[in-house]
Amino acid sequence: MRAGPMVTVIVVIHVLLAISIVLTVLLQRSEGGGLGIGGGGGFMTTRGTANLLTRATGVLAGLFFLTSLVLVILTPGTGRRQPSILDQAPASTTAPFQAPAEPSVPLGR
Repeated sequence: MRAGPMVTVIVVIHVLLAISIVLTVLLQRSEGGGLGIGGGGGFMTTRGTANLLTRATGVLAGLFFLTSLVLVILTPGTGRRQPSILDQAPASTTAPFQAPAEPSVPLGR
């Protein structure tokens, strides 16, 4: 089955959101400094930059989650349940279980 053009557009948006999330996480200052935006000056303080990147990451994560749900709903074939090997009845190759017979000779006497 072919996915429609709407699904293709959402997949492209989904990939762009994933890349954006990775970039915003890498731009954030870690405990040790890492790849974070540092240095003095600029139009925003370090705290303001951290707040902006934290909010941007949250918004991007929410949009990523939303596109994930939309893709699951719109992708063809996801509504049908796939057969499971556990649903199939096993072919009986052995006789059913039978209790052992009583011994003909009493034990211990």
